Amino acid sequence: MLTKPFSAYWRLMRMDKPIGIYLLLWPCLWALWIAAKGVPSSGILLIFVLGTVVMRAAGCVINDFADRKIDGAVKRTSQRPLATGELSSKQALMCFFSLLAIALFLVFWLNWQTIVLSFGALALTTLYPFMKRYTHLPQVVLGAAFGWSIPMAFMAINQELSWITWCLYLANLCWTVAYDTQYAMVDRDDDIRIGVKSTAVLFGQYDKLIIFALQLITLAILLFISITLGYSWPVYCALVISLGLFLYQQFLIKDRVREACFAAFLHNHYVGLVIALGIMLHYWLNLP
Repeated sequence: MLTKPFSAYWRLMRMDKPIGIYLLLWPCLWALWIAAKGVPSSGILLIFVLGTVVMRAAGCVINDFADRKIDGAVKRTSQRPLATGELSSKQALMCFFSLLAIALFLVFWLNWQTIVLSFGALALTTLYPFMKRYTHLPQVVLGAAFGWSIPMAFMAINQELSWITWCLYLANLCWTVAYDTQYAMVDRDDDIRIGVKSTAVLFGQYDKLIIFALQLITLAILLFISITLGYSWPVYCALVISLGLFLYQQFLIKDRVREACFAAFLHNHYVGLVIALGIMLHYWLNLP
C-alpha cells in the first residue's frame, strides 16, 4: 500500500480536510457525555475518538473508489488521487480494508453488544457511496452512517439503547441531511449533467426551505431531549446560538453560489462544537 507517496494516501483518506472528522466527532461526543452523565471513561473516549477518525477515512476511501469514474467530470473532485490516476483502484481497496482492520481492533475492546452494532456502521459506510446512482436520498444514508456512533456510544456505556438514543440519532440524521444538501448544492450542476442523484437535485427550488426545516427539526428534538433530561442553561444557550448559526447559513446559501454553499457546509462544524460544549458545560457545572 505504501509503494506510492504517502501524501496520495493522506489525500485519499481526506486527512488534509478534517471537516468530516469534526462533523462525525461532535455528535459522538454528545452521545458519550449524555450516556455517561458527564463522565465517560478515558478508555471508551479514546476508542471512539480514534474510531471516528479511522471510519471517516475509510468512508472517504470507499467513496472515492465508488466515484472513480465520475470524479474527473466534477470540478470539485477532479483532482482526487483516483480520478487523476495517482492511485489505483487496487491500492484504494487495500487502504480501505487496512482501515477496517484498525477499526475492528478498536471496537474489540468494547462489549459484545457494541461489537455487533459496529457491523451496522460498516454496512452503512460501504453502502452510502453507491446510493447516489439509485436514489435521490443518498444524504439520508450518509446521515444514518454519520450518526451510528450514537447508538454505539450508548451501548458501550449503558449496555442498552433508550428512546433518548434514537431521539438523538434522529436529530443528527436531520442535521446531516441538511448540511450534506448544502454540500451537494456545490456540485448540483455537474451532478445533473452526469446523472448523479442527490437531495440538492431532488429538492430543487425548495432546497433552502427544506434545509432550514431540517435544521429547525434538529433543534426541536435537541430541545425536547434537554427538557426531558432537565438540562441547565448552558445547553439552552447552545441551542439559541446554533439557531443563529443556522440563520447565518441561510444567508450564505441565499443565492446558491458554489463557494458560499461550501462555506455554509463547513460552518456546521461550529454548530456541532457549540452543542457539545453546552452539554459538557452542563455536566461540569452539575457534577457532585
